Amino acid sequence: MRLQQTREIIVNLRVILADDHPFVLLGVRAVLETHAGATIVGEADTPTSLIKLLQSTPCDVLVTDLTMPEASGTVEDGLELVRRIRCDWPLLRIVVMTTLTNTAILRAIVSDEVVSVLSKLETMDELWQAIEAAGKGEVYVGRSIIEALARPRDEACDVPSVPRLSRRQAEVIRMSVRGHSISEIAAAFGCHRRTVSRQKREAMAKLGVANDPGLFAYIRAHGVYES
Repeated sequence: MRLQQTREIIVNLRVILADDHPFVLLGVRAVLETHAGATIVGEADTPTSLIKLLQSTPCDVLVTDLTMPEASGTVEDGLELVRRIRCDWPLLRIVVMTTLTNTAILRAIVSDEVVSVLSKLETMDELWQAIEAAGKGEVYVGRSIIEALARPRDEACDVPSVPRLSRRQAEVIRMSVRGHSISEIAAAFGCHRRTVSRQKREAMAKLGVANDPGLFAYIRAHGVYES
């Protein structure tokens, strides 16, 4: 598989779509069908199915969600998935669509300097602009992402302000990202499942993430800090 490294628009971009939400896939497909010069050559809804598809189907641009659970319900680290794809298919251009707003995660994505990224809240026209730019070997960063990255950072040390968790919250989060269930964590700490669930919710609220995929991506990008 070879991607033309040129400023000219590739005549017929081969595009793979990956998202665990059928309506997102439907919407993106509808956008591409209205534009000449792009053909959808495959769709995936889990990280495993995406890797298998990439292994069997040549393409120029991958449009993918950052947080897709496996069929079993387990969640793979989205940043690690992107890095794996970048390593195995270095010429493939990637457009990440995400609902994440955490600046640490967003900076980790754009730091690669070859991965385009935009919010799922952007218009479909902007999605096409990102795909078109990727086809020309360029990187596209959506308006909402640019605004998020432009938010003030800690002036004293020029790094993002890092939320700090209590010791127990940090322990719960560490065990969660290592794959332990709420029941297993509760048994380890000798407390009720509801207590662990509450501690996890409170920790996630501090970190600014709303679900396990967002939590995995945040910890991968930024780690856990205790107060």
